Amino acid sequence: MGFCPGNSSLVPIWINHGLSRCFMETLISSVMFFIVVVLGGIQVLVFWKRALRRTQRFRTNPFWFRLQIFLSVAMITQYILRIVMYAVFFEPLSGDIELATCFYIASYIVSFFVIAIERTKFLGNQVHGHGFILLLFWSLAFLSENLAFVSWGSPHYWWKLDTQFHQAMFGLWVVRYVITFCLFVLGLRAPGLPQKSYMLIINEDAEDPIEKTPPTIAENRSTWANIVTKLRILWPYIYPKGSFLPQLYLLICILMIITGRVITVYIPVLSKNIVEALSRDPPLFPVRYIMYYLGCRVLQGNGGQYSMFANVHFLLWVRVRQYTMKGLKARLLDHLHNLSYRWHQNRNTGEVLRMMDRGTLSTNQVFGYILFDILPTLADLFIAVVYFYSALSALFGLIMFLALTLFIIGTVAVTEWRTKFRRRMNIKDNIVLHRATDSLLNFETVKHYNNQSFEVGRYRESITDFQLSEWHFTVVGGVLGFFHNFVVSGCLLICSMLCAHYICEGTLKVGDYVLLATYFTQLYNPLSNLSLFYVKIQDILIDIENMIDLFEEKQEIKDEPDACDLIINNKKMEFDNVSFYYNKEKPILHNVSFTVEPGQTLAIVGPSGSGKSTIIRLMMRFYEPTDGHIRLDGQDISKVTQSSLRCAIGVVPQDTILFNDNIRHNIRYGNMHCALEEMEEAAKSADIHVKIKSFPEGYDTIVGERAIKLSGGEKQRVAIARTILKDPDFMILDEATSALDHETEENVQRSLSNVCEGRTTIVVAHRLSTVVNADKIIVLKDGIIVQQGRHEELVEMDGTYADMWKHELRET
Repeated sequence: MGFCPGNSSLVPIWINHGLSRCFMETLISSVMFFIVVVLGGIQVLVFWKRALRRTQRFRTNPFWFRLQIFLSVAMITQYILRIVMYAVFFEPLSGDIELATCFYIASYIVSFFVIAIERTKFLGNQVHGHGFILLLFWSLAFLSENLAFVSWGSPHYWWKLDTQFHQAMFGLWVVRYVITFCLFVLGLRAPGLPQKSYMLIINEDAEDPIEKTPPTIAENRSTWANIVTKLRILWPYIYPKGSFLPQLYLLICILMIITGRVITVYIPVLSKNIVEALSRDPPLFPVRYIMYYLGCRVLQGNGGQYSMFANVHFLLWVRVRQYTMKGLKARLLDHLHNLSYRWHQNRNTGEVLRMMDRGTLSTNQVFGYILFDILPTLADLFIAVVYFYSALSALFGLIMFLALTLFIIGTVAVTEWRTKFRRRMNIKDNIVLHRATDSLLNFETVKHYNNQSFEVGRYRESITDFQLSEWHFTVVGGVLGFFHNFVVSGCLLICSMLCAHYICEGTLKVGDYVLLATYFTQLYNPLSNLSLFYVKIQDILIDIENMIDLFEEKQEIKDEPDACDLIINNKKMEFDNVSFYYNKEKPILHNVSFTVEPGQTLAIVGPSGSGKSTIIRLMMRFYEPTDGHIRLDGQDISKVTQSSLRCAIGVVPQDTILFNDNIRHNIRYGNMHCALEEMEEAAKSADIHVKIKSFPEGYDTIVGERAIKLSGGEKQRVAIARTILKDPDFMILDEATSALDHETEENVQRSLSNVCEGRTTIVVAHRLSTVVNADKIIVLKDGIIVQQGRHEELVEMDGTYADMWKHELRET
């Protein structure tokens, strides 16, 4: 028994206008066997030793997964049937068919084990989606069946259907083609695996705890998922609607791209014409072709990098990009300001700013890459296939088409695999920025506890984690580059050898080889860069995902469609059975009711955690009451606009927050349109004017990050001046003098008394001595009003207020 049928040889590869069947059966089956048996076996071994087991009730068994398994079994059955048919028509069997059949069957059997281990176990942050080994195996299986098209004219293949054997082999090839295509598509979808992070599933179902691993995003989720939603959100900022000049610039850029594609076609044709003219006997001087060629080169440049078109559209695109950047950043900041108080409490500012920067920058880049790189390159490739088909022969077009198909499929598969490493990089990058920001903002605490080395160590640790993810990301990129070089170089080799063969036979001319070489030279860089552009778009889409997540955050507190502005007449305030809670098991406020008559002062006292600050946040509509109503002058605040509500209320908080700007800006923030005299008068009322004048730069003094250059009392008085300048109808003082010394407190209390005169005021107090003159005092405990009345009345009662008063007197 010979290894190859009919006493033929394993080489040459190309015989009788087609690929050698013996060589192809041996090579393809060996490669597939190595990929899934050797590499897949390593994957199974690693999973078996290090992976965690998925809980049985979280495993899915949908129809598409069952189909995936059925098709794999059908492939094994088909190979068994094929060797039986070979045994019927050929006696004895050739060694290549026996070897290939054994390799194919063994490969699909091992693929069952790989599928099973991926379904039952997960490694680290692995989520939905098959591993690279299986995806490469199914891709190569589908590609190998497409190679039959290259040998369309070979008598060793079944295309003529002239014998019963060829008819049977053609039928089996059709079956294999359909099955491998379906397996390739199903492999990309991975129907039997979770469609999001398994750790997210675990965290969503607390009844089945597993290792305390932090939740992760769906790392293997395709970046093209929800692309319609992403475009819907970003399109108003990508296309400069409503601005004539950016629209004109964009149109000019598109026209230059189309013109550039036409020039790309003509340059190889002109090269061919020049060579053929010079090759004649006698040679002709092709001055016209040379001038045309030079003109096209000036417009096109060196691969489009230094062309006139590239320089012009780059300059025009800058203006379009700036328009997009400005609109997107402004809209995102406005959206973030409209999000709820609850959302801002749970977010890290450093991470949010990182998401904004990456997202807004990436939005411009993705449109630029698609418009100026991806679409022109795809157009060049399509033109190349058509032109090779028409100018040379159908075989050249088919080879180019198969090479491009392999190139694109491989690029997409490897890049999708690479996506999870990019997402990990972003997460680690956010952690690095978060730790640095948190450490610097709290540097006083760090120094108080002498923990500089601890903070630097944590920061260094986070950088190490980021660099490890970056290294994995880079390694996968190297694998992708090797694959691209292999495909492009292989295609060029096959086409060059074939073209030289046809020239030797007299079918083609030397000018056709120049045409082929010139066209490939033009396509080589764009084709190599196509993967780079696709990878960059993938990276950019990942960066955009975080920004899209910000845009998709729902605004918790919204004005009703028919909301009107708040109208202030009598300045009366009412709480009517107001309840509020995050969790029903632990209410924060329960049926709180009180009324503050116009011009009166209501004091709210009680132990920490009793709900005092929550009342203020409900007043400002940072939260909505779970039950009940809050009314100002008889108007339910949920029915009026938030802007008019917050204009009518002034708040002096306990924890003063100032902008890292000068004192003038921080005081004028209460009324940005006030005159200088009004601002200084407000500062005098807050007993801070003289102090400010004593500073070397006066009102131009920069307060620093978190107002670190001012003392606690100075910060508080600046906040009081800011609220005085706002001149609100309702005043809320949240322990407004808690950070002041006794003498300054007395001065500010007198100022606040004057400011609050004629205004309805709520005072939240810890020190009862500051509210003894209030018109009414309510005592909160565990979210319930336990007492209310004037100071004298409450002291006479035997209750919570009297105990608090006695305790304060003892401390005094």
